[in-house]
Amino acid sequence: MAISSLLTLPNVLLLSVLALYASNGFPSLFHPQSKHTNIVFYVHDYFTGEDASAIAVAGTKGPKSTILEFGTLVVVDDPVTEGPEIGSPEIGRAQGMYVNSKLDGKGLYMVFSVVFTGGEFRGSSLEIQGSDLFTMKEREFGVVSGTGFFRFVKGFGIMETQTMDLANLRAVIKLNVTVKHY
Repeated sequence: MAISSLLTLPNVLLLSVLALYASNGFPSLFHPQSKHTNIVFYVHDYFTGEDASAIAVAGTKGPKSTILEFGTLVVVDDPVTEGPEIGSPEIGRAQGMYVNSKLDGKGLYMVFSVVFTGGEFRGSSLEIQGSDLFTMKEREFGVVSGTGFFRFVKGFGIMETQTMDLANLRAVIKLNVTVKHY
C-alpha cells in the first residue's frame, strides 16, 4: 500500500485530532477536571451540660483529666450546624478524638470525621487531621480524605473559635473548609 493512499483527508484529520489530544495529555480521558468546594460550618464542642458531646477518656489523672492538660485524650461526637447558634440547623456530627499534645497544655492533635447527616452533603463525610493551637485566633488543618460527594478529596481548612466558656469547657468553633475533588 502506497503512503499516498494513507494520506486521505479523513486519515489526516484523525491523526491531527490524536496528535492534539496526545500533546495535551488526553485531558478529558485520563485527567478528569477537578472541582473546588468551599463549605463553612460550626462545631459545638461541649464537655459539660445536658448536651455534653465530648469526654476525656485518658490522661495523667485518668478520665478525670481535663483537655487543658498535656496527655489528655478526648473522644467527641459534636453537633455540626450551619450557623454558630445551637438552634441553627444540624447538618452533621464531628466524630473522632483529639489529644493534648503540647507540654504547656495549649495545643491539640485532632483526627475526626465530619459526617454529614443533613443538607446538601448528606451521606458524605470529610476526614480532618492536624494541629489545633487553640490559643491562636485562626488555625489551619488538613482535609485528608472523604466519602460520597467528597471522594478523592484533599484540601485544608481554617478553624476559628467563635465562643469559648473556659470555666465550663464549652466552645463553638467555625470551620471554613476548601477542598479539591472529582
